[in-house]
Amino acid sequence: MRKASSNWLGKAVMSVLFGVLIISFGVWGIADIFKGFGQSSLAKVGSTEITTEQFRNLFTDRVQQIGRRFGRPLTMEQARNFGLDRQVLQDVISDAALDETARRMGLGQSDADIVRAIQNEPAFKGLDGKFEHERFLQTIRQSGYTEQRYIAEQRKNATRRQLTGTIVAGLEPPKTQIEALVRFQNEQRSANYVRLTAAQAGTIDAPSPETFATYFEDRKQLFRAPEYRKIAVLTLTPDDLAKWITVSDDDAKKVFEQRRERYATAERRQVLQIPFPNVDEAKAARERITAGMSFEDLAKERKLTTADIDLGTVAKTSIGDTAIANAAFALAPDTVSEPVKGTLTTALLKVTKIEPGTNPTYESVAPTIKREIALERARAQLQDLHNKIEDERGGGANIAEAAQKLGLKAITIEAVDRSGRGTDGKPVTGLPQGVDIIAPAFASSIGVENEPLQYNGGELWFDVLGVTPSRDRTLDEVKDQVEARWRDEQISTRLRAKATEMVGKLEKGAAFDAEASAAGVKVETAKLFKRDAEAKDVPERLVTAVFRTPKDSVGQTEGTGPSEWIVFKVTDVVVPPVDMASEDVKKLTENLRRAEMEEQLGAYISKLETEVGVTINQNAFAVATGAASAQ
Repeated sequence: MRKASSNWLGKAVMSVLFGVLIISFGVWGIADIFKGFGQSSLAKVGSTEITTEQFRNLFTDRVQQIGRRFGRPLTMEQARNFGLDRQVLQDVISDAALDETARRMGLGQSDADIVRAIQNEPAFKGLDGKFEHERFLQTIRQSGYTEQRYIAEQRKNATRRQLTGTIVAGLEPPKTQIEALVRFQNEQRSANYVRLTAAQAGTIDAPSPETFATYFEDRKQLFRAPEYRKIAVLTLTPDDLAKWITVSDDDAKKVFEQRRERYATAERRQVLQIPFPNVDEAKAARERITAGMSFEDLAKERKLTTADIDLGTVAKTSIGDTAIANAAFALAPDTVSEPVKGTLTTALLKVTKIEPGTNPTYESVAPTIKREIALERARAQLQDLHNKIEDERGGGANIAEAAQKLGLKAITIEAVDRSGRGTDGKPVTGLPQGVDIIAPAFASSIGVENEPLQYNGGELWFDVLGVTPSRDRTLDEVKDQVEARWRDEQISTRLRAKATEMVGKLEKGAAFDAEASAAGVKVETAKLFKRDAEAKDVPERLVTAVFRTPKDSVGQTEGTGPSEWIVFKVTDVVVPPVDMASEDVKKLTENLRRAEMEEQLGAYISKLETEVGVTINQNAFAVATGAASAQ
């Protein structure tokens, strides 16, 4: 479309086209686009409407939670690539279907039940085991909740549990199933085996020219040359641009002064804390320490473990209680504080280690600051370069031509197939890492203007410059490959026949050692391995074959490739008894129970969604998850 409108005739045609569209909208309107939805509605579940804003908040919260778990922010694009958007949507719809069903059934939770559940939550209790309202507020705020919103969510969750609890109540995996699975998992087998290789196949004479030609003709498709594409690729990232940006010391020093605290390292201390219900008890304990008792022995006497009293090696700002933090960071090493009355408790403190803070000089952080400034300036330049590139493409230039005109460096891959290999059969070098451009390139065509891809904080453009169709190769082109394949097949055929002959003799009573000696191979032994274990030095296919063969029986299987065949005999089968009280069996039972519950609940919720009716506004969903802006 952009190319079509680049000349006067194209502009005239496009003007007429858009004029017709505008008139059409005026006559028929655009209401059908949002038929069945309010302007802010993303989905309807029965009579429950899920707004775009509600879903966006939930999706953003989930993305941030995952980011905190990974220790680094997660972008919306990454979240969509992980399928997090669809997962959150399904969770929201499932919850709404349960809420709708509960409402229709008249289910609910009393205020007293909700209050009792919140007060019994261990995370909201103080060191004395009692519910603390301030701790409750502090905890839920860290998760982004207000008190009213948290209570409302707990009411809904409790009602959902009341509904789903009746569906999964009493679900227990059958004892027979557990025993069968335990025996299956823990069964062990032993086997003797021999490997027949190319040495046992004998001499493979070269085929006659006629045989060789016939073999090739019958298998010509296997040696066919793949389709190749010639691709031009341009990457534009902040790192690329930053390399060419020079930052002066004056600019860097200004930033250093503005961000001095960021480059400094706060003092950190390892703080031990023994809590007390009141100041008097803390004073009495402090006097015992003064009299010679150690801080650690006092903690043991109060039945506190090392983990209970150790706040860790922390910065002052990491201690949530201001009074405790101030006292700990005013305390000399290896001394015990006077009783400190904090917000939630009274405590004695001890500092065992101090890591001094640092205040780096400008010279020590100048390279880091200059790189940060260069990256910031590079990001500011990206949009301008993006617009210039798109203008060049709009004028009919491909990405290689646009890059050359703007003084940028595009790479051209002369030939690459769908597997990323060149005409020599080796992987093509020079392709950008961490992004797939092969699949979209083979989905495109010459002259098609492809949308740029997100890449390392910037963008990646590609164009297909040429297509070399797939074709049949001549025998002369692939003679070595054909000969190698023909030889492998001859070896495999001979080894399979030899293995079949050996198995026949063993089944008639021949000794395994004698047959191995006659074949010129040594007997190997694999002892007591499980079917799912990675038995060291035991071929993978042998493990599978042994577990489908009865004890004292013989069998054969392909080895690690067509040039290896294995003959074996199962010498032992051990099935350990099932101990229903063991930890492993308890864990298996719990996993089975959980899987059955999830399956039962999934089927139930799916049925509810069908009954109440679910409608999704895909446009609003794309907007809420950022997919619309990425298109």
